[in-house]
Amino acid sequence: MKTKLITREGFNKLKDELDHLWRVERRETTKKVTWAASLGDRSENADYQYNKKKLREIDRRVRYLRKTLEDIKIVDFHPQQEGKVYFGAWVELENEDEVVIKFRIVGPEEIYGRKDYISIDSPMARACLKKEVDDEVIVKSPKGVKVWTVISIRYR
Repeated sequence: MKTKLITREGFNKLKDELDHLWRVERRETTKKVTWAASLGDRSENADYQYNKKKLREIDRRVRYLRKTLEDIKIVDFHPQQEGKVYFGAWVELENEDEVVIKFRIVGPEEIYGRKDYISIDSPMARACLKKEVDDEVIVKSPKGVKVWTVISIRYR
């Protein structure tokens, strides 16, 4: 099951997407469907079929976003989090081969299109929670156990 948490930035991004889909994309697509329908035979009208399909996709995404935004909890930074890894943290880890990775722990709805974000539900994020700088992070994965060291934590 997905964790129903989101950062303030992630929430605003989803809200902006919903607003754009509803006020701009849907309005334009509806006009195109109406225009294409006025041309007559819909069964062989590519404009009509394409835009009707696009309208269904927009409506599906709008329903999804509305439900998600209704069910999700925004987690804002709190000064008590400073110095430990919690939701919303930027974390930098290093392994014994001196490989350094850097990522932000966010909600599952926020990771798409970002290579530097990982879901709070991932094994790596779960292993990092409540750790401090210089703590070891032991991550169990299908490829075996990996050991990392926390080298930095920040929230801004």
